[in-house]
Amino acid sequence: VYVRRTNSYMLDKPWRDLRWGEKQKELQYVKEYKPAVEGIKHLRVLMFGHVGAGKSSFINSVSNVLRGRMSIPALTSSTTSDRSFTIKYETHKIRVGRGTSKTFFPLVFNDVMGLEDGNSSGIHASDITLAMKGHVKDGHKQFNPIAPLTKEDYGYNPSPSLDDKVHVLVCVMSANAPQINASVLQKMKKVRETASELGIPQMAMMTHIDAACGEIEKDLKNVYRSKHLHKKMKDFSAAVGIPMNCIFPVKNYSDEIDLKDDVDFLVLSALRKMVDFGDDFIEKNLN
Repeated sequence: VYVRRTNSYMLDKPWRDLRWGEKQKELQYVKEYKPAVEGIKHLRVLMFGHVGAGKSSFINSVSNVLRGRMSIPALTSSTTSDRSFTIKYETHKIRVGRGTSKTFFPLVFNDVMGLEDGNSSGIHASDITLAMKGHVKDGHKQFNPIAPLTKEDYGYNPSPSLDDKVHVLVCVMSANAPQINASVLQKMKKVRETASELGIPQMAMMTHIDAACGEIEKDLKNVYRSKHLHKKMKDFSAAVGIPMNCIFPVKNYSDEIDLKDDVDFLVLSALRKMVDFGDDFIEKNLN
């Protein structure tokens, strides 16, 4: 008698459908995007999350995909630490072309210091609020975990333009991280509540998915069949309040030296939603 063996770690069918063969179509969609509202040159995405979640690595992965080659616009650290590697508020632009023909994609990213456990380290949730409103100057690095930025501080931008304001908020979470500390979770919720009050669209990304699940490490196309990842995403959705259809698993470029279509496609899948959500916000609130 033939007995069909089932993989206890995998669902029989993917719970979310992806058109893996349509990388070029997704890439074209993102590359051709331009904000249609006067006074806005680019769509601004703010990344936040716990220390080591992969915020800066995602920015580098986006740059790789859009430029078609490996690049490192955002500095990252390969060491694990409970302290944030990113210390300053910086706008990351993705370059197109070289020399005199050099331009930039109308999509920029900001990442901030990671959220850390307790109230004496990491970025203050109120500083993320100020960043969302466009009040943090590019390059500001004197973040104080105990006292947030004030109007008297040099890094405070008193009159932000429409371009300075954040159009999409992205919460980044590592699928390979242990349970989120209660204090970090509380900070995440506070940031989300403020974004909701400002009407800023929110989404989340689950990183390090290959490290979290051996079946995904074997084949990235198993991403939506992994029971472990599906549970991780559902738990995170319940804890932070971001709906499942706004959470996207991605694998950042880390040990690769060449681009891979499957890695690119997951990055583009998340990136397209950032563009769509951000553009909806610009059209509705800033037009």
